Amino acid sequence: MKELLAQLCASFGPSGREDGVREVIRTAVAPYCDKVEVDALGNLIAYKAASGKAIGEAPRLMLAAHMDQIGLIATHIDEKGYVRFAAIGGVSPRNALYRTVRFESGAQGVVGVEQLKLDYAKLEISKLFVDIGATDRAEAEKMVQVGDMAVFESPFMETPTQYVSGALDDRVCCAMMIEALKKVQNNAMELACVFTVQEEVGLRGAGPAAFALKPAAALALDVTLSGDTPEAAPQSTHLGGGPAIKVKDHSVICHPQIVEWMEKVAQEAGIPVQKEVLTAGGTDAGAIHLTQAGIRSGALSLSTRYVHSQAECVSKKDLEQSVALLAALMESSI
Repeated sequence: MKELLAQLCASFGPSGREDGVREVIRTAVAPYCDKVEVDALGNLIAYKAASGKAIGEAPRLMLAAHMDQIGLIATHIDEKGYVRFAAIGGVSPRNALYRTVRFESGAQGVVGVEQLKLDYAKLEISKLFVDIGATDRAEAEKMVQVGDMAVFESPFMETPTQYVSGALDDRVCCAMMIEALKKVQNNAMELACVFTVQEEVGLRGAGPAAFALKPAAALALDVTLSGDTPEAAPQSTHLGGGPAIKVKDHSVICHPQIVEWMEKVAQEAGIPVQKEVLTAGGTDAGAIHLTQAGIRSGALSLSTRYVHSQAECVSKKDLEQSVALLAALMESSI
């Protein structure tokens, strides 16, 4: 799984430009499912029929992990060749400052700021720019055009107990879903594994996918906050505590039947779990549960330190246990 995760994290894929990530996933998931398709928005859907049945003959469980990552989009190039930009998703100005970025064209640059003496608490995206080494607008436009997108560069790093990288939100759950699917031997429900687009800019891909799939139930797979660093805001989840079963966030109150089902399967499998309640943020479950006439939805979360930074951090043990729990959920029925 390490090699797949590293490949996914290195793939270029800001919201709306997930093509490269999708091709890595398509190659990895195809041997373990019965059908793969891509919808009009770019969501990749991998179907695994219920055991002994054809696709469409059993109740369907939708599982969703998003492919996109936060990034930047060029909005203006000034006369000196500096690239002004807007955020794609939840980009923190402080996290962006002095970081290197890569445009889809291959052009690279560093994020600078208008003045060095500044109040970091008041730092705004509008004060930042990307320095791509151009001396004027004409030279810059040979490398970057208005509308081009960029992602933050970050190395993939492994410690004895952790994986560290940018874009773990949510490539780690894409890898989790593929690895779990490999383990499934006998599934009572039909599985629709959806690798969604544009989650970071408003859960835009998951809703249309759920509308078309008409699942009996759905699970979103995503990262969540960790409250175990010095002076961190109190959180119910932490690294090393096992998979997290979401109860609520800003986008969804998880269906009690789904929460109870997840707890039951975890208990039967002997997998320790955490309960997750977030006062802010959301996942694809927020869009899915409002589709059709309502879809019973929940979420399996992975505790992550430094979310939306270039060094997001997850526990190897939590990831392994999450794969095991997800595989058990895939094989059970609600």
